[in-house]
Amino acid sequence: MSESGGAQTIKEFEDRLLEVSGSLPKRLKQCADYVAANKDRIAVSTVAEMAEGAGVQPSAFMRFCQIMGFSGFSEMQKLFRESFVGGWPDYSTRLQHLREKAEGSPSALLAEFVEAGRLSLENLVKTVDPPTMEAAVRQLSEARMIHIIGLRRSFPVASYMAYAFEKMGVPAMLHSVVGRLDNHHAIREGDALLAVTFSPYSTETLELVEQVRGRGIPVIAVTDTVVSPLRRMGATLLSVSEVDFGAFRSLSATLCLAITLSVAVGTARQDD
Repeated sequence: MSESGGAQTIKEFEDRLLEVSGSLPKRLKQCADYVAANKDRIAVSTVAEMAEGAGVQPSAFMRFCQIMGFSGFSEMQKLFRESFVGGWPDYSTRLQHLREKAEGSPSALLAEFVEAGRLSLENLVKTVDPPTMEAAVRQLSEARMIHIIGLRRSFPVASYMAYAFEKMGVPAMLHSVVGRLDNHHAIREGDALLAVTFSPYSTETLELVEQVRGRGIPVIAVTDTVVSPLRRMGATLLSVSEVDFGAFRSLSATLCLAITLSVAVGTARQDD
């Protein structure tokens, strides 16, 4: 921690965020949730923009920064700017330039979403911990059957991984909870669950994770924030931060992680 009590590294910041998140009042919890899902914005945003994103007044966001151990937003922002020095693209400037050239046109939208996807992919290298990734691959490759769940926005990722495993001859089952059938009884000892969920987290996914973790079955989770409830359930977490444009958030980095995980598991099973 710094002399003022704030974190000196992104890891310390994430640990502190996880520590305080569960006990914060509503407005400050909104700040914590927004920061956890949008750490990529801290270095390039103003306190007013962060507060607006969290749906609170700037004074509430400043209070959140102080609870995190910083004197204010500027000190917290400094941590993120220093952490990404030399590699942090000026995202806001790039998007503004695109809007000025061809505001609202399909080609401008394409360029904006490509830029958001590029930044998300660059962030992926920073958010996924290599030892955790190796542990996830080991757990999945050793499983008798891999059960996959991902609903709503997460469904394309889950269904893609089920498809990839099928093509590689890896035993896998996609849980879709169609008709409210969760099929949790199909998950047996020696299996593993791969859960994909993003804020706001799917209740059905969380319930399935809680059920199988209570039976001692390993869970590997692809999720988006350091305060994800899956962390408290003892899942092996692979964190993804997607940069959005407007109110739309793509799956560029998440799908990249999905194909990496799928191929790594398929390769590991062939080597055994």
